[in-house]
This record gives sequence, C-alpha cells and structure tokens, in this order.
Amino acid sequence: MMSSKILAWVTFLYFASFTGYLIGMIRGRDLWGKIASGAAAAGLLAHTAALLLRWKESYDLGIGHAPLSNLYESLVFFAWAVVFLYLVVEWRTRNRAPGVFVVPVAFFLMAFASLSPNVNDRIQPLIPALQSNWLTSHVITCFMGYAAFTVAFGLAILHLIKGRKKTGGTSRFLGLIPDREDLEELLYQSTLLGFVFLTLGIMTGSVWAHYAWGAYWSWDPKETWSLITWIVYAALLHARFVRGWRGTRLAVLALVGFAAMLFTYLGVNYLPSLHAYM
Repeated sequence: MMSSKILAWVTFLYFASFTGYLIGMIRGRDLWGKIASGAAAAGLLAHTAALLLRWKESYDLGIGHAPLSNLYESLVFFAWAVVFLYLVVEWRTRNRAPGVFVVPVAFFLMAFASLSPNVNDRIQPLIPALQSNWLTSHVITCFMGYAAFTVAFGLAILHLIKGRKKTGGTSRFLGLIPDREDLEELLYQSTLLGFVFLTLGIMTGSVWAHYAWGAYWSWDPKETWSLITWIVYAALLHARFVRGWRGTRLAVLALVGFAAMLFTYLGVNYLPSLHAYM
C-alpha cells in the first residue's frame, strides 16, 4: 500500500525532527530548532496525506472505512494527533523545548506500528462490533485526549528539569526552557483539554458499547483502566484548581497519568478484553 510507504518515511521525518530539537537544546542554536520544526511540519503534512490515502485505499478495496479500526491505524492516528497538538502549542508559545520530549513519542509510536511483528498494517474489513457510526467519534475523541496528555507529559518533564536549576547559574539548556510558572499553566491547559476529550471518548464509548454489546458499562479491562486514567487526571485538575497545588506535585501527577494512559492503550491489550483488537 502506498500509504504505508509514505508513513514509513514519516517515521524518519519525526526522528529527524526529534534529533534537531535535541541538538538545538544542547547547543542552544535556534537554527536546529527551526529545522526540527520544519521536519515535524513536513512529517505532519505527509502523515495527513497518508491517512487520507489509506482511507481512499479502503474504499478501493470495497471495504471503505475511516483508518481508525485496528492497532496499526490507531498507532498512526495517535502519532498524528501528538504532532498536531504539539505544533499548535509550539506555535502559540514560540518555544521549541517541549519538542525534545513530545516528538519522540510520535516517533516511537510510528516505529512500533512499522516494526512490531504483532502489528498488521493491512487494510481489513471491519468486524461486526466496529461497524458503527460511533467508531470515528469515539476513536478521535479518545486519541485527541491521549495526545493532549502526551503534550502534558513533555511539559511535566521540562518542569521537573527546570526545578533542578542550581542557584547562581543557568546552563544554556535550562535557559531555553520556559519559566516553571509558564510550564505549569501549559501543563494545566493541556491536561484540561485531554480530560475533556477523554470524557467525551468514554461517553461515546459507553453509547457504542450499548449498541454493540447491549450494556453501557461492563467493567471490561479497557473500560476500567480508562476510568482509572480519568480519575488520575481529574485528581490533577482538582488538586490544582481547588486545593491550590503547584509545582513538582502536579508534574508528578501528570507523569502518573501518562503511565496510566499508556497502560490503558497498550497494556490492556495483553489482558482478556473485548477491546483486544485496539
């Protein structure tokens, strides 16, 4: 499939972007950051074209559906959403530091999709449970939420690194990282955005489950871990907005939430689950 070949090249573009961000931070050269941003933007454009082409290819095969139906396609869309939201944040803040930790997540997702023997990149007919109009809305909302949490993860790492600054001097690397207050506000906004999307994802998933399996909630491992992830991020937002938490504690909660989100997405696949195909 031509779309798979394009996506393979996108993987290399994201690796090149990550490398540029890293060199730019280490050497303190904005030129490398600009190259990294350009590579990420080029990758995103090619990524978008490949997703649209894969959608067309599915119709050419007579089994037309949005490219969101199996593990390969979900990995690819997850990576797309991560880069898309990251570039929005970079454009808003005019700061490239988060790219060092966010873009490699997209690269690893794409590399896993391309190289893992357990991931099939063939376009396949939808199984009966996926033959629903709820498929697109549920998957898009969930993965946009996951992508926002990934951006928050990168910001949390920067926040912790910035907090290790020694009194009396600032390295070139630390000087390129935004102030902790700005990082904290961005982390809060990214988490809030992800929380809204995840909430919508859980709601649409419940309606879809009722349509497919006759019950809104069955405590399937995927559902249970989605709820756990939702609770972790709800606790973060509550702690910040109501309890007035600031600083390291929020960053650590964001890392815990990211770990729970990854287990919800990938770890649950190794458990008996109705969602094993995702």
